[in-house]
Amino acid sequence: MGSIRLFLHNLFSSLSDKDKDVAVADIIHDASPHPHFFLMVGLSVLMATFGLLLDNASIIIGSMLIAPILSPILSLSLGVVISNHHQIFRSFVTLTKSIFVGLCLSVVATLFFAPQSDIYTAEILARAEPTLMYFSVAVIAGLAVSFARVKPDLSETLPGVAISVALIPPLAVCGIGLSHLDWALASSALVLFVVNAVGIVFASMLMFSLMNLYGNRDVAEITLKKEEKMINRQNNKIRGTS
Repeated sequence: MGSIRLFLHNLFSSLSDKDKDVAVADIIHDASPHPHFFLMVGLSVLMATFGLLLDNASIIIGSMLIAPILSPILSLSLGVVISNHHQIFRSFVTLTKSIFVGLCLSVVATLFFAPQSDIYTAEILARAEPTLMYFSVAVIAGLAVSFARVKPDLSETLPGVAISVALIPPLAVCGIGLSHLDWALASSALVLFVVNAVGIVFASMLMFSLMNLYGNRDVAEITLKKEEKMINRQNNKIRGTS
């Protein structure tokens, strides 16, 4: 027990306040509902949908690399850890909108490109059987991505974590199932998405707590205000040109 306690102390004491501040600000910024955020979500879901219908694992992996949907999940966990209700609500709304956008685009793409074809490829069926092992993978990935976000020298590991956690493919499979009115396929894929998301939230809350990010809540509040002002300016520009 003493050696484990020493290992954890050395692991988390090496995190500087500056790295924590930067990580908190980046997580909130990456989860902000800017137009480009939803554009990347849409593109990633479309790519995943085509990869699933083509039964092409390489395309599916590519879709996971460009997907930003992990950010609002991490922001939600961070909001719980630092007890910021505004951030929790904001992250939940962004995540909900992302799911809605992803499902709509997946349904439309499937109806347009594969309205009557056999959609039950091996890649699609693989996302229709949620198990406890998927939750375990999500927890491990959540621990890894949470720690890597605060350690700048580990940033190159993030793409690998994004692939392992696999949030976008189940969302695309859910849309494919809805397009063909296959409620069993759609519900199973949605359950897998929820299982992965819950696993990440649980793990990232644990890691953020161990990192004592509660002490950086002032940085979170400042970043939230800055992001809200930026989004309001963007919305005003859109209204002004319409």
